Amino acid sequence: MSAHIRQEQTMGHATRAGGATGTIFDIQRFSIHDGPGIRTTVFFKGCNLRCFWCHNPESLHPGPQLQFFAERCIACGACVTVCQHGASFFDDGAPVYDARRCAACGACAEVCYAEARVLVGRRVTADQVVEEILRDRAFYDPSGGGVTLSGGEPVLQRAFAGAILARCRAEGLHTALETAGHYPWEHIAALLPLLDLIMMDIKHLESGRHRAATGAPNERILANARRLAETNRPLIFRVPVIPTVNDTEEEIGAIADFVRGLADGRRARGERAPITLELLAFHRLAGDKYRGLGLDCRASALEPLSAQRMAELTELAQRRGPQATEE
Repeated sequence: MSAHIRQEQTMGHATRAGGATGTIFDIQRFSIHDGPGIRTTVFFKGCNLRCFWCHNPESLHPGPQLQFFAERCIACGACVTVCQHGASFFDDGAPVYDARRCAACGACAEVCYAEARVLVGRRVTADQVVEEILRDRAFYDPSGGGVTLSGGEPVLQRAFAGAILARCRAEGLHTALETAGHYPWEHIAALLPLLDLIMMDIKHLESGRHRAATGAPNERILANARRLAETNRPLIFRVPVIPTVNDTEEEIGAIADFVRGLADGRRARGERAPITLELLAFHRLAGDKYRGLGLDCRASALEPLSAQRMAELTELAQRRGPQATEE
């Protein structure tokens, strides 16, 4: 979380001074992987999928959480002194964090100089977020960049997301959204007039396999993908390639065919906004974050695909996907 963003004490949807409020866990400046150009990416808390490989496990819970990194602890005892819930204590001289007692008030994180205890998630106003975004506007225009809302799932906080997007559009910034698409169509439809680009995950076309990997079926997601393709908004479909989930030629080819069909339908209607397809490689860099949250990292035993294998699947996606015929 940027030092410029202060924790918002009001927990409602609006405050007198700042307008709509929401919960985020990071603002990443100078991002180059979340849309075109140099961007600022705002990461929202809360997600209604449970992808077992999630690279941002701190995004899953909608509220603030405490991460405890035992290896950083210097046993100064400051956290024990300030904790009013008995969540921080020592057992035979070793630091202990009991997540069941923790109220995520952040008192221990404020006094933890070693950053062994870190509060993830802050309630902020849309105005505070946009103030931070505008600090780097000098980089947006020359690079073709702007702001991207990511997560978690930003559409779950659609009033807050809409307030940020509206202010950014008023400032002339390019706006983008990263979404998994698992919600009623009306939720994203309200945001479409404020968006210049949509990036949407497609993880699997078979609903049972999708449910096994993410905790939810995919009918609503695919229906939203089809409707987004009819909006004539630039649309990037992103596929996280996960070993044991969707790393075969059959599965990637099926997704590529689906996306190509959407692009062909858009072209047949005479619309020119591009639809493209990208593959994203799985990695295991989130293990420390899972441990800090006291969560089991189910993907820790998976082996990332080799560069050669990713290249083979990318070539397949390019050959069968929309990029093969896009003008």
